[in-house]
Amino acid sequence: MGKVDFGAELTIEQGQEAARRCIVNALAVIKRQIGELDRVAQVVKMLAFVNSAPGFADQPYVINGASDLLIELFGEAGRHARSAIGTSDLPFHTPVEIELIVEVKDEAQSPPRSGAAAC
Repeated sequence: MGKVDFGAELTIEQGQEAARRCIVNALAVIKRQIGELDRVAQVVKMLAFVNSAPGFADQPYVINGASDLLIELFGEAGRHARSAIGTSDLPFHTPVEIELIVEVKDEAQSPPRSGAAAC
């Protein structure tokens, strides 16, 4: 697969869909680790990289696809801090890479702890 850049080969809408898929993959990893997504107390932070053509400056709009999905799924607990960074290339020429940090409730309802997943 060749290099794909937002602002050249891909649209913002295609990027939003790629960002949503990253979140679905990250949540699958989190669920496998903690058992149930009901144990997510808070989405704390998202760090997102967007494979961008020179001059492309709409990375936040691309990553809105991921942020909107988290809020849709978790409500207020899905609101998070985030960074959306443009980069000239990503491993395997992937269009979007996202790291997600969540706070997890202990199974015995003890204070939450943190965990992370990336796609």
